[in-house]
Amino acid sequence: MDIDWYGQSCFRLREGSVTIVTDPYDKSIGYNLPRLRADLVTCSHDAPGHSNASAVKGDPKVLTRPGEYEVKGVFITGIQTWRGGSGNHTAKEENTVFVFEFGEMTVCHLGDLSRVLTQAQVESMPNVDILLAPVGDGTALDADKAAEVISQLEPRLVIPMHYLTPYTTLKLDPLSKFLKEMGVPESPAVEMLRTTRSQLPQETQVVVLECKQA
Repeated sequence: MDIDWYGQSCFRLREGSVTIVTDPYDKSIGYNLPRLRADLVTCSHDAPGHSNASAVKGDPKVLTRPGEYEVKGVFITGIQTWRGGSGNHTAKEENTVFVFEFGEMTVCHLGDLSRVLTQAQVESMPNVDILLAPVGDGTALDADKAAEVISQLEPRLVIPMHYLTPYTTLKLDPLSKFLKEMGVPESPAVEMLRTTRSQLPQETQVVVLECKQA
């Protein structure tokens, strides 16, 4: 599996002949989305930073709601959760967590999740190998809550997203706050993640990806 990060909550997942793009954004949040082509696009909620599906080429199927789906042999589960609604966050709004089952590998994209998962939500998910998790607060998880969700799901790899970068205009916490919470030293980001199930670590590890821009 190959995973690339394009800033905010936008990733490209590639496994075999299937390409998935998550939460494509428009220019209003400061990032410039490269030209992407996909078979499937998921949007965790309707916001400029997460739902610009029309920017992705290839006439992809677009998923925006909870439910169970199958696209080109990939099983997708959409789980209703919430964003905002606590502390200095905005009013509570729906957020869909998407879980992708690629045969031997399972990837979970938390979208703009802002609250620790309920036991029922955790039980509705298969075992997660790779977790794409917001860590920079705003309307999503902060470092402390992100660490708690990671402990709930016990993934093999965690890729942080939705944090402050030089590109975004959003007011978010820096990645360093999350790494400190996790007890992980800062290290250079990697260009992309390429892995197989047999290469996954036994204990949870954090992988920081480079932010690819047009």
